[in-house]
Amino acid sequence: MEAIVYEEFGGPEVLRHEAGVAKPEPGPGEVRVKVAAVGVNPVDWKRRRGWVEAFYPTTFPAVPGLEFAGTVDALGEGVTDLAVGDEVLGWTKTGAYAEYAIAGTVAPKPAGLSWEAAASLPVAGETAQRVLDLLRVREGETLFLHGAAGVVGSVAVQLAVAAGITVIGSASESNHAYLRELGAIPVAYGDGLADRVRAAAPEGVDAVFDAAGHGVLPVAVELLGGGDAAKERIVTIAATDAEEHGIVFSGVTGDPDDVRRGLVAQARLAAEGALKVRLAETLPLKEAARAQEASESGHVRGKIVLIP
Repeated sequence: MEAIVYEEFGGPEVLRHEAGVAKPEPGPGEVRVKVAAVGVNPVDWKRRRGWVEAFYPTTFPAVPGLEFAGTVDALGEGVTDLAVGDEVLGWTKTGAYAEYAIAGTVAPKPAGLSWEAAASLPVAGETAQRVLDLLRVREGETLFLHGAAGVVGSVAVQLAVAAGITVIGSASESNHAYLRELGAIPVAYGDGLADRVRAAAPEGVDAVFDAAGHGVLPVAVELLGGGDAAKERIVTIAATDAEEHGIVFSGVTGDPDDVRRGLVAQARLAAEGALKVRLAETLPLKEAARAQEASESGHVRGKIVLIP
């Protein structure tokens, strides 16, 4: 089968497109999926560089990719809740940058959801909901979301707004109109960020979701009044120095049953048009190195999707 493989940590150049990789075989309780679309995420290139081994240990040769959408192709022993031909989206155990993959946690793909949209949803949806749950943010509260126009950030904005939460979202000015469409109050990045957030939320913010990093954690602590109590309502998915600040870094998915229920609900909302993930570009699988390089640049507006 066709797959992207790497055998050492490094830059995009370590990724190789290979046509003769053996198909993975499903074990007991597993299913194999013929991949229709693959979502590209920052964690893909962070794994390739060896930066997140504490969360995602690598065994070489490795196939990148966590999320996919595709059709069940083969069943392992004891599988009764899925059938060959079922269309699903979710996570893979063997790497998604491939024609075939062993599925991990999956949900049915609604008929009205495109393959590209389906493959864009699992990681962003799970991450956004996980952090909102960790923050215990509730209806009537105000959330400051740093990096609100990114894929995870934009999904979190929509989930929070739907839950009755006021969202102040930081982004470059070119993305402010987009954030307003999603229901957030946009503020610009850069010096003076704390003052702009206070102006947008004169009664203060109750929690901070850092989806972008770039040294925002001291600002987050300041916005919540300082001290250890403030740090309890800050979560980052991007700042690798979180521990130095006494702030929670969330990088691992939650309970599989909870994750699946959340994905089922989010896929339904996406099919209904109530939850949107902006698509930046669709590329053939063989251009995976280019896709990861673009993701790593930090200048992509929306999700990059690969098609095997």
